[in-house]
Amino acid sequence: MGKKRLRKIRNRNNDTKKKVQVSPQEIVPKDIRRTKQDNVFLEFYDKNYKMLLIIPFVILILALGQIAFQTITTGEFISRGVSLTGGITVTIPTDKTFDTANLKTQLLNQMPGRDIEIRVLKSAGTQTAVIIESDISDIENTNEFVDLVEKETGINQNDYNLDVMGSSLGESFFREIMFALVIAFIFMGVVVFLYFRTLVPSAAVILAAFSDMVVTVAVVNIMEIKLSTAGIAAFLMLIGYSIDTDILLSTRLLKRKDGTVFERVIQSAKTGLTMNFSTMSAIIVILIFSNSEVLTQIMTILLIGLTIDIINTWIQNVGILRLYLERKKSE
Repeated sequence: MGKKRLRKIRNRNNDTKKKVQVSPQEIVPKDIRRTKQDNVFLEFYDKNYKMLLIIPFVILILALGQIAFQTITTGEFISRGVSLTGGITVTIPTDKTFDTANLKTQLLNQMPGRDIEIRVLKSAGTQTAVIIESDISDIENTNEFVDLVEKETGINQNDYNLDVMGSSLGESFFREIMFALVIAFIFMGVVVFLYFRTLVPSAAVILAAFSDMVVTVAVVNIMEIKLSTAGIAAFLMLIGYSIDTDILLSTRLLKRKDGTVFERVIQSAKTGLTMNFSTMSAIIVILIFSNSEVLTQIMTILLIGLTIDIINTWIQNVGILRLYLERKKSE
């Protein structure tokens, strides 16, 4: 009798252990599973990730089309400012309001055939300066242009800040910077491939970064922003920002096994989107309160790039990685 009783107790303990065992899915917080059931958006996002892949690829194709059109019509794939083409920049620190369209017309009438752009700098909604740029780079025409600006604005030229760059120097500088940008992108791709050591996940990260850059260039062209040296620096920074969330996503989907693939996507999105929105919030604050033209251009380009990165990471990269994991599982 004693042996039978002991055997029953052991069997009961074994049954209890079996019941206590936890599946990998239960390791993921229950609120994620409940959220998916209650949230129509997440349910749609989970079931239609293949169809959603159309969105980033259509945006990329349209961006490539815009850049091609820009290249054919202007001879340049992106609009360049004076610091990259050569010319003169006149900065007038003043709170005096000008009719910039009329001022530009008057300057063009006096110096026909020149490329002249006028911008107004503001800080917290208040004008702080007026910037006038032209493709003039020789001394004789520079002096004539400065005298003309003084005549049309009524502000003494002693109050101006002048920056002059030769056309050959600007062209050479642009080529060198673009070469550095391409090298930086190639090295980024090599590091990503060495880290994941698999073609599809590495290509997905590189494609997302490439899409961020291309679409941002297209949007900059549409907004008619003339790229300066500060803008090139922003694109270099954008490479780093672009791959941060992509590597976070790829690492969690490929190297972790807790929960389902979609649950790991949601966990990654919580961290990645927090990173994105916190950075974007800081950028918006700088754009509101900064009166620096350099900072304004850098932050504008970064804001555009980070917005595009949300689409390319959480739709494009997620879709490619899920298709890759499904195919790998079926094999």
